[in-house]
Amino acid sequence: MTIKGLIEDDLVNYKKPSMTIMMPICKNFKCDKECGERVCQNSALATAANIDIDYTTLISKYKNNPITQAIVFQGLEPFDSWTELHHCIAAIRGSDINDDIVIYTGYTEEELANKIKYLQSLYYKNIIIKFGRFIPNQESHQDEILGIYLASDNQYAKKIS
Repeated sequence: MTIKGLIEDDLVNYKKPSMTIMMPICKNFKCDKECGERVCQNSALATAANIDIDYTTLISKYKNNPITQAIVFQGLEPFDSWTELHHCIAAIRGSDINDDIVIYTGYTEEELANKIKYLQSLYYKNIIIKFGRFIPNQESHQDEILGIYLASDNQYAKKIS
């Protein structure tokens, strides 16, 4: 699996201590295009070196960490690495890890309808998706599901399974 980074002990991106996996691509920088300016908070990741890591290593790091209680996939754009994302989720669930999996996306729920249906069809438990593009100059709000503040009014999390 190709990633841009790994935070083994993340206490910022979810209400539970998490392992955060930074995905390697954003195909179209949709937030920048819709705003008409560079607003992507993760744009520096685009030029960061790729890291190749196998699912077994990620799972081992997660299982051997006594504090982590969730796995977070975030940006660039996890759904633009769809094959690796859903294969990694399958490997995690196949390893008897039923902790929360959180996916941060700039896509809308409607744009991901088919991929959400696919994930739901596999009957995986505890999958949460944060939806919505970043829009500058919005008032942040606390998301009850994630337990953190989100930057734009249109952003929200939803448990899909």
